[in-house]
Amino acid sequence: MRIARLSAVLFAALIAFPPAAHAAVAHVVQPGETLWSIAAANNLTTRTVAAFNGVSEDAHVVLGSTVMVPTVSEGAVALQRTGVAAAPTAASSASSASPAPLGAYTVRPGDTLSSLAANSGVSISAMAAMNGLDPNGLLLAGTVIKLPSGAPAPARSSEPAPAQTIVPAAAPVPTPTRVSASTVQSTAAANGVPASLAAAIAWQESGFNNSMVSGANARGVMQMTPGAWNYVQAITGRRLDPSSATDNVNAGVLYLKNLLQQTGGDQNAAIAAYYQGLGSVRSRGMFDDTRRYVANVQALRARFGG
Repeated sequence: MRIARLSAVLFAALIAFPPAAHAAVAHVVQPGETLWSIAAANNLTTRTVAAFNGVSEDAHVVLGSTVMVPTVSEGAVALQRTGVAAAPTAASSASSASPAPLGAYTVRPGDTLSSLAANSGVSISAMAAMNGLDPNGLLLAGTVIKLPSGAPAPARSSEPAPAQTIVPAAAPVPTPTRVSASTVQSTAAANGVPASLAAAIAWQESGFNNSMVSGANARGVMQMTPGAWNYVQAITGRRLDPSSATDNVNAGVLYLKNLLQQTGGDQNAAIAAYYQGLGSVRSRGMFDDTRRYVANVQALRARFGG
């Protein structure tokens, strides 16, 4: 039987890569897990985990069996042994498939919060609140900020961006933590949000990596900006831990739930609003990048049971 053969192959692979000689971690397969989901939860590609365990990428893992999860360097060695070039990690794969974040801007010397706000057609207080900045403070060159989607390019955008970037000291806080697909799915289900939709957005945004910070000042698993983080707490009355990857997921799911409610359950519109902003989608329609983002998310849902 195929399952028996796979179990034998996995067992042989574990002997070939004993834990004592490596930093790989043994993972016992849980209900509903696949080789892909195990790889994704550990920020690795399926190809890397398959090569390390000596099985094919489309192999079916057996409930209760053990799969060895390698480090990035161990995975690269395994890929080289099989004659396959090292593939990017899950997070980089997710980000490369995703359109660049809308409104991303790195502050140049000479920029001020007031000039950027005026150019974008919003108030200084609104720009500050969106980015977790002090409206009366000094805006340092190299600070990554989010401009309103569709705003005109700032006057200094053609100048080279500073090599060193600064992330504003605001919630949520990026932390070196990764969550699993099941964490996102269970959080979504508990809040009445389609589990596959939330998981697909989380994967598209960060590869389930809470340390991610985008060029648009979005942070964590669900890529929440300081403004969106505070908005979610205001509309729900919930206090969220800014350093918690789980609460980053909670914030993103609650934000998505609110967008679904405001769009009358139109999932494509809610996905677009998550990326572009609901006000912008309503006033300007979907940008081309937004349509690609929506298509990517919908395609990813199949991987998460949607």
